Amino acid sequence: MRILIVEDEKLAADRLASLLKRIECTAEIVATTPSVRKTVALLNLKPQLDLIFMDIQLADGISFEVFDQVPVEVPVIFTTAYDSYAIRAFKVNSIDYLLKPIDEDELQAALEKFRKIRSHAAPPQLGALEQTLQLLNGGKSYKTRFVVKVGEHLHTIPVEEAACFYSYEKATFLQTTAGKRYAIDYTMEQVESLVDPECYFRVNRGYLVKLKAVKDIVAWSNSRLKLELHHPTPAGEVVVSREKVNDFKAWLDR
Repeated sequence: MRILIVEDEKLAADRLASLLKRIECTAEIVATTPSVRKTVALLNLKPQLDLIFMDIQLADGISFEVFDQVPVEVPVIFTTAYDSYAIRAFKVNSIDYLLKPIDEDELQAALEKFRKIRSHAAPPQLGALEQTLQLLNGGKSYKTRFVVKVGEHLHTIPVEEAACFYSYEKATFLQTTAGKRYAIDYTMEQVESLVDPECYFRVNRGYLVKLKAVKDIVAWSNSRLKLELHHPTPAGEVVVSREKVNDFKAWLDR
């Protein structure tokens, strides 16, 4: 069993490798990569692999970025510290996830699931896993990427790169953390229901913002708040409506 470990913490990678060799005598650790960039570079070489263990948060980003840059045809078992990314982004060819610190019995059960899938030569069945993740997240699964049109081409924008969403001239736009803007085929109400409320707040009818997009917060007239974004939008001022100020402050203080 040829295995790739994607993990940026050496102690965690070494412990996982040790557990794998103890449980599975045929396990061969082909490589350990600590970053998105190095994982993509390795996978582009098309190494012979049977299974990938992949941490969610890596040295230079989140591991889901790997799937946007290179085809991953090998089954994946995610390892995670149980943060929101694991719940929001299980839309790739994963067969299981393991909560850190990894338990030996759970690792053995995950390997058994992999063996059953491989013996039946069938693609991974994600239904039960997705249901479990939805239950962990209060029954809600959030969107992981948006498809945008650039000229004649379609691109995907990971939700993590979206700084804010706004309404302008009867259209809805996604603005990235780099300040790029794209029209998307959703209403603001739809977007609000699709993204994680832990990460995005609907400050008024026209704006849904991420905290990292906010450069400054200023007290405004009529007990409102004015937000200054790192990258302003054509839609004008971003003002937290008076009825949402208390909720917005509570959201900031989480």
